[in-house]
Amino acid sequence: MSTIAEQLEQVEVSIEQAKEAITNKEALDKLTANPDFKKVVLEGYFEKEASRLVLLKADPSMQDEKEQSQIDKSINAIGYVRLYFHTIMQLGLQMERTIAEDEKTREELLSEEL
Repeated sequence: MSTIAEQLEQVEVSIEQAKEAITNKEALDKLTANPDFKKVVLEGYFEKEASRLVLLKADPSMQDEKEQSQIDKSINAIGYVRLYFHTIMQLGLQMERTIAEDEKTREELLSEEL
């Protein structure tokens, strides 16, 4: 069984990790609200470039195995970036909900330690 000091240290680490995830989410919130980011990344990359690549995949002049592979990699890259952003948002939201629990646990551990 771990000591109160060890438990307290684990809670402190958890709170710091939660704060970092929340900071990343807030930074992404700011980016997604920025008109230039919307234009270049959200619309330009996630929508227009994705659409262009899908159409290019069906282009008769782009049916070579090497070209198709490169198109697939580019499409996958868009998906991975979008998934990365989604993960940042979801983790930040989750940490916003759980940080209060960690802080309550920290207070309980501190009161036990006295």
